[in-house]
Amino acid sequence: MGVAVYFVAVIFRTSLGVAGLEAADRFHVNASALAAFSLLQLLVYAGMQVPVGLMVDRLGTKKVLTLGAVLFTAGQLGFALSPSYEMALAARALLGCGDAMTFISVLRLGTRWFPARRGPLMAQLAGLVGMAGNLVSTLVLAPVLHGVGWTAAFAGSAAAGLVVLVPLVLFLRDHPEGHEPPPRARTGGAGFVRRQIRESWSEPGTRLGLWVHFTTQFPAMVFLLLWGMPFLIEAQGLTRSTAGGLLTLVVASNMALGLVYGQIIGRRPASRIPLALGTVGLTALLWGAVLAYPGGHAPMWLLITLCLVLGGCGPASMIGFDFARPANPPERQGTASGITNMGGFIASMTTLLTVGLLLDATGDDYRIAFSTVFVLEALGVSRILGLRRRALAREADRGRATARPTAPVTAQVTAPAASGDPGPGTEPQPRPTACPLPETAGRETP
Repeated sequence: MGVAVYFVAVIFRTSLGVAGLEAADRFHVNASALAAFSLLQLLVYAGMQVPVGLMVDRLGTKKVLTLGAVLFTAGQLGFALSPSYEMALAARALLGCGDAMTFISVLRLGTRWFPARRGPLMAQLAGLVGMAGNLVSTLVLAPVLHGVGWTAAFAGSAAAGLVVLVPLVLFLRDHPEGHEPPPRARTGGAGFVRRQIRESWSEPGTRLGLWVHFTTQFPAMVFLLLWGMPFLIEAQGLTRSTAGGLLTLVVASNMALGLVYGQIIGRRPASRIPLALGTVGLTALLWGAVLAYPGGHAPMWLLITLCLVLGGCGPASMIGFDFARPANPPERQGTASGITNMGGFIASMTTLLTVGLLLDATGDDYRIAFSTVFVLEALGVSRILGLRRRALAREADRGRATARPTAPVTAQVTAPAASGDPGPGTEPQPRPTACPLPETAGRETP
């Protein structure tokens, strides 16, 4: 149910990516103003990450997910009915606010309902389902938009929000029965918030997670969210159907690679940094080849290869959470995930705006506009290289400390933290880990 809500949120988030040219005509705006739609949506999303993380830590998953579903459904409906550019902007901001509440909540559900050793795979599966929402935008919403028009297409899609809201309210539980977290002392106020943020940020693993997310996610996000379709049609001379097929290829590649990345990281945590940096390097190489190709129009095989590589950006960005999780105790998981999740969306906002401004300034020169990608990737790689030693050393020290039980009864409970994810089993009472199933509850030790 949690990933179903996230699935719909991604449909709404990416719906503008297949309607960018129609939005420009409907609201009579240029490239910079068109970019403002996605920019404002991502600005709200990124700005909400830490508050949402705090809300998940304090209120629980169900309440935050429910509020998010209500908000993003209202935003999608408002976007369908907006008669002016200003009202449409407000609707996208509301959508971004609701969207911001979904993914962190789904990550928390994963840590509550599954064993710690499955954490990387569960996160990748959640991302995979979200990318399926992007696929729906490309394959379903785009042709519906051209068939029935703007208002009917976007208003009709808003009904999907109600479809997932009903079972969410009626059936979702934050944790398995009998595995409630221990009661927490009542804390609140600005002091508590500052302490949660400060302690999460002080961990090198949290900061490394943010920069991994920053560096890996944004090339594909920018391509799918707004600028991919105009680039393929206007700069590469493709038809709308061919361009839509390439966007679909990015999503399909993302879904396939998500399973591969999750399995590799779950079995070999040491592969996290090589996978992240390898994805960044390949992305930069392929973007450079496409933009520098003589004559301006890259051959189809090169565009296909670019789209296949862009599909790895989403799974690579999930690696950031695999650094933040073991660096923070359970009571800070939401806050740390929120900080990490800000990274890619800050990079995406920056690129979306810069590309729009450069397109207007250069007369739609996509080569110059998309060169922004290389600048942000270079910044992110430098920060990853600067933080990785300290973060990995601290993670190893914490793993060795938690792997030494003080009594036999707690040995099995604390063992999962040595595998890189503190999970619910490290909470301060000797109780089983989150997985309620008898056949898996006793297999937490590696």
